[in-house]
Amino acid sequence: MKKINLLISTFFGNGYISKIPGTFTSLSTLIILYILFEVLQFKNLNYILILYSITFFYSFYAVMDSETEFENKDPRQIVIDEVLGQAMPLIFVVYLSSKNLLDLPIEIYYFLSFILFRFFDIIKPFPVSYFDKKHKNFFGIIMDDIMAGLYTMLILYLLSFKF
Repeated sequence: MKKINLLISTFFGNGYISKIPGTFTSLSTLIILYILFEVLQFKNLNYILILYSITFFYSFYAVMDSETEFENKDPRQIVIDEVLGQAMPLIFVVYLSSKNLLDLPIEIYYFLSFILFRFFDIIKPFPVSYFDKKHKNFFGIIMDDIMAGLYTMLILYLLSFKF
């Protein structure tokens, strides 16, 4: 089971990339979800949210089980948190699109989602920084990226207003 949890925590080995594994994983997530949502047209929000929820809750267990394999308290090899954080605004883009709230081509919103998520994940404004600094365990590893994803969703929501 530990090998499966390591596979999930490192997002099938993305975490072992030597340079910028978080950014690479965020970009991989964007590409995979773009293909799934826009090319294959898998846009059933109920199913998407169920799959996301299962991944979210299981990730806590997978990260908790995997973090002992690494020396650092927030190992750079664990990148499932990037997947979860990046997926949130991308799912939100699908929702906004379903409500016809996007004025620009959807690819622009995917790009903005990636840039904004990485910005908030790197800069770590409060409460992203709170989870990053105060919870040096599986919970903090995941929740700082969830908060960065929420900030990204807020900006995308504000950009969706028709002025």
